[in-house]
Amino acid sequence: MDVQRSRKATAATSSHRVVGCTYPLKKVYSSMTPSTPNSRGALQTVILMGLLVGTLDITSAFISYYISSGGKNPMAVLRFIATAAFGKEGLPDNAMLVWGLVFHYIIAFSWTILFFIIYPILPFLQKNRIVTGILYGAVIWLFMNLVVLPLSKLPSLPFRPLQASIGMSILIVAIGLPLAFITHRFYKQKG
Repeated sequence: MDVQRSRKATAATSSHRVVGCTYPLKKVYSSMTPSTPNSRGALQTVILMGLLVGTLDITSAFISYYISSGGKNPMAVLRFIATAAFGKEGLPDNAMLVWGLVFHYIIAFSWTILFFIIYPILPFLQKNRIVTGILYGAVIWLFMNLVVLPLSKLPSLPFRPLQASIGMSILIVAIGLPLAFITHRFYKQKG
C-alpha cells in the first residue's frame, strides 16, 4: 500500500525529458490549466506582455520609419504588414491599416505565448535574462526575415545591413528583453 502511494507521489512530481532538458512539466501545465487560480495570473501576464511588447515594437517601428524616410507618414508600416497577407492592391487603405495592426498584434502575441511556454521548459533561458532577451529578439528577426517574409506576398527586398541591424535591435529591445524579464519574474513568483 505504501509502495503504491510512493509511486503515485513520485509520478506526480517527476521530471520529464523535453528537448534534452529536465523540468517538472506539471509545474508548467498547472500554471496554465483553466481550473487553477494560477491560470488567471498566467493568462493576465501573457495578455499584458503581448500588449506591451506589441505596442513597444510598433511604436519603435513607427519612429524608425519616420526618421529613415525623412518624415513620411509612419502608417506605411501598417500597410506594409497587411500587404504581406493581401498583396499590394488587396484592400482599401483604411482596411489595410486595421488589418496591419491586427496582424502585428497576432504576431506579437504568438512570440509572447511561445516564449512564455518554452521559458520554464528550457533551463538555459533562465540563466541570464539579458542574453536570453538578446537571443530571442535575434531569433524573432531571423525567423521573420528568412522564413515569414519570403513566404508572404511582399516583393523581395535587397538586404541592407543598417536597416537589418536597426530592425533586429528594435526586436531585441521591444520584445526580447521585456519578455525575458517579465517571464522570469512571473515564474520566480510561482516558485
